[in-house]
Amino acid sequence: MWGMIATWSMSLDGITAASQALDHNSTAADTVVSAVKQVEDFPFYKSVGYGGLPNEESEVELDAAYMEGDTLAIGAVGGIKDFANPVMIAQRLAQEKVNNFLVGAGAEKFASIHGFQRKNMLTQRAKKLYEQRAKQLSEKLSPYSGHDTVGMVCLDKMGSMSSATSTSGLFMKKAGRIGDSPIPGSGFYVDSQVGGATATGLGEDIMKGCLSYEIVRLMKEGKSPQKACDQAVFQLDEQLRERHAEAGDLSVVAMDKNGQWGCATNINDFSFVVATAESPEATVYVANAHADQTKIEAASEQWLENYFAKRGASGK
Repeated sequence: MWGMIATWSMSLDGITAASQALDHNSTAADTVVSAVKQVEDFPFYKSVGYGGLPNEESEVELDAAYMEGDTLAIGAVGGIKDFANPVMIAQRLAQEKVNNFLVGAGAEKFASIHGFQRKNMLTQRAKKLYEQRAKQLSEKLSPYSGHDTVGMVCLDKMGSMSSATSTSGLFMKKAGRIGDSPIPGSGFYVDSQVGGATATGLGEDIMKGCLSYEIVRLMKEGKSPQKACDQAVFQLDEQLRERHAEAGDLSVVAMDKNGQWGCATNINDFSFVVATAESPEATVYVANAHADQTKIEAASEQWLENYFAKRGASGK
């Protein structure tokens, strides 16, 4: 028994490779980091890693996190610049007894000392988009459509689970801004005795509900991953609308210790990828909000064709 679930269709290549690795007894720890790294390295994904869109000062600041479900060990980095794979740095931090979450210059110093690859993460394409956006600074800044986090939850044949996230955050964000992605309990959480969850969307709102931990808590109470996701997302959505008159994008995926999975979203056309021992071919699903439930369907051939055409034209 093994399984893996990840946010957004940009995870497809990573999950495809991961499914083969897991079937050949790879560990959840190795597999989840390798799959996230694959997304970080692809230059046309404008919200993660190399090619990620910059902050308002034209600097690419990256956030990433890693968690082991057996030990509950956590490692995270925030606002790190000029390092190729922040998820690997986060995994290394999870080995430390203390100082598990480092930001900015401190994270960069740790990465340098431990030999992680330095790299200018600002591509010409991202720079061009920044320059176009800079001309519009007189407008009210709102979350850009390219703020999507890659988040993954992985279960291996030994019953161990891990989770990892990586993002460049909101396009044109304030320097130093950290969203939910590297925050334990908000952007991710995993417990091998229960299951794991990871979130994507507007981090400022996801953090208000500790969304990933809430889903794992609900699964621990006996709810299925799907019911736990729906309950957590739509209750937070309702709460935010009652208190703030609006709610940002909230999307989550989850998997329990038995490989059962779930997804919930308050938006339309949220994509995610799943592979399990029972269905080993990585499959893209599309989720849409429907009242207080999430409607999920496998992506159509036309949907996939459009995705690959857009990606080939340097889109996400």
